[in-house]
Amino acid sequence: MQRYFLQSEFNDQQQATITGEDGKHIVRVMRMTVGDQVIAVSGGEAYISTIIELLEDGVVIQRREGSLKTSEMPVHVTIACGLPKGDKLDLIVQKGTELGMAGIVPFEAERSIVKWDAKKGDKKVERLRKIAKEAAEQCHRTVIPNVAPPASFKQLIAQSESYDVLLFADEEDAKSGNPNRMAERLKNVYPEQTVLTVFGPEGGLSRNEAEALRSAGFSPIALGPRILRTETAPLYLLSAISYEFE
Repeated sequence: MQRYFLQSEFNDQQQATITGEDGKHIVRVMRMTVGDQVIAVSGGEAYISTIIELLEDGVVIQRREGSLKTSEMPVHVTIACGLPKGDKLDLIVQKGTELGMAGIVPFEAERSIVKWDAKKGDKKVERLRKIAKEAAEQCHRTVIPNVAPPASFKQLIAQSESYDVLLFADEEDAKSGNPNRMAERLKNVYPEQTVLTVFGPEGGLSRNEAEALRSAGFSPIALGPRILRTETAPLYLLSAISYEFE
């Protein structure tokens, strides 16, 4: 059954209108008609809903009572990743959404080769948000991960104050004789907490950044004995947290 995120809440009659790209998809691509059913997501809850009226570019739906079981991860994990090359950020957003991340904050790291083009930035963020929305629909989530505009490293440190648990992936820690294993760090993480984990771009975090993160209250974690690519490391973490809590 197709899943759609509503742009507005259900009204007092438990009805809602789906228009825009989603409405066109229902009418012109899926060729649904009155009586067909969709899953409508509103306010973090998913409901089986029946189409009761066709519009030119959308439909009116009536929701059933009782929401569906949530598929959200019990720990709210936000990924902060140094701006990577090419389309790697697209991949992290798409697969990270499938693996349950709550949000992503790209940031300009010392070793980021890519520099964010402010003139094209809004369109890039809009595209990433569309990727997150489509991935959330595909994997039957009830929340679309938040895709934040790129931040500076200083802004990232400031934003970290609103999270319960602060971590950063440190390959130098992984190479040490006594690495801070992820399993040990996760013993101090509990359901409903918010977790911010920082990953470097290609080349990793600089030592200056690592020390600044430590000073800001971040704890280093090792992601195993192998050096992971910048697009692989966040997915490794999300998989491990899913295994631990789900």
